[in-house]
Amino acid sequence: MPAPARIPVAPSARSTLGVEWELLLVDSDSGQTRQCAAAVLEAVRDAEAVHSPGVVGELLQNTVELVTGVCSSVGEARADLQASLDRVRAATASMRVDVTGAGTHPFSRWEEQQVTDAARYSTLIDRTQWWGRQMTIYGMHVHVGIESADKILPITNALLTEAATLLALSASSPYWQGEATRYASNRSLLFQQLPTAGLPYQFDAWEQYESYVQDMLTMGVIDTISEIRWDIRPVPAFGTIEVRVADAMPTLREVMAMTALVQCLVEDFSSRLDAGEGLPRFHPWQVAENKWRAARYGMDAILVVGADNAEELVTDHVRALLARLAPVAERLGCAAELADIALICDAGASYQRQLAVAAREGADGRDVVRHLVTETAQDRLLGPDGASLA
Repeated sequence: MPAPARIPVAPSARSTLGVEWELLLVDSDSGQTRQCAAAVLEAVRDAEAVHSPGVVGELLQNTVELVTGVCSSVGEARADLQASLDRVRAATASMRVDVTGAGTHPFSRWEEQQVTDAARYSTLIDRTQWWGRQMTIYGMHVHVGIESADKILPITNALLTEAATLLALSASSPYWQGEATRYASNRSLLFQQLPTAGLPYQFDAWEQYESYVQDMLTMGVIDTISEIRWDIRPVPAFGTIEVRVADAMPTLREVMAMTALVQCLVEDFSSRLDAGEGLPRFHPWQVAENKWRAARYGMDAILVVGADNAEELVTDHVRALLARLAPVAERLGCAAELADIALICDAGASYQRQLAVAAREGADGRDVVRHLVTETAQDRLLGPDGASLA
């Protein structure tokens, strides 16, 4: 059998960032999703064409994605996303369309959503059919630059020990088709139904990863490496690790807190490799159990935090993690953004805030959507009465 084709890794500056934030387009009056991404993208291009690469289309016509350039800091990434968000909101103002972020829409029906007319999306739907059509879900992704290809797999495997932590903090999809699912992140369990989505395999050597990719191509499972849609994945073309496990969140403040946490974790693991240390690693079944617990219980999850099956409440684990990463954040210049992770612990993750709104007498899904839209517009975490929680 011939050796698998080599997959070169592009050079990338250490701990640089790229962030992607998928936003829902919703009707200002009904709260329903609006199938108007094409019109929004055209308006953005017409208004300021030089910036249009920062706003792109996605699988569904109810979605636009904000994409940063390569950023040297969390602050730079925030400014990039804010500029793109401002352009989108300016474009949608006359359309009676609002924008917000969440892992799922509280009550829209998947069969009513229109798929974007693009070859790669048509191929995806043709292959995955019913499950593919169900993917009315929204996430955020953080790329972190890795300066040495030899570090990519060890850091990817180490990040899996914190994947459930990231999911619990970002969980924002308690509803599906108008039903309260009793899950904090229904999105994450839906998404893993696709054949190359969900948790990644853990490889010890780059050659093993290359062999896997070659097998997927040979079997026709994928046509390009980008179709491997793992929760955490190497992106050789960019020289990055991409963390994709998080739900989309309603506020830019939360998005940047998550970005800071991911950047600090990667930098911490990278520094430990430089010092000759081994990195933490869990068995695949521990990683899978943790993901399910985070998806089900969110901020109330009790997570496995050691290879010996030691367990800890996620909020206790997060506070210890923040203390450990504080010097890293100072070095990277993202201490303020990392501190906002504690705010999520105190105020509640988005799924908790959504459920609190729905619990008010007479409330329905439209109230939840209005709450999400207001949080996005004000960039503040709000209680069910609209009062700021920060």
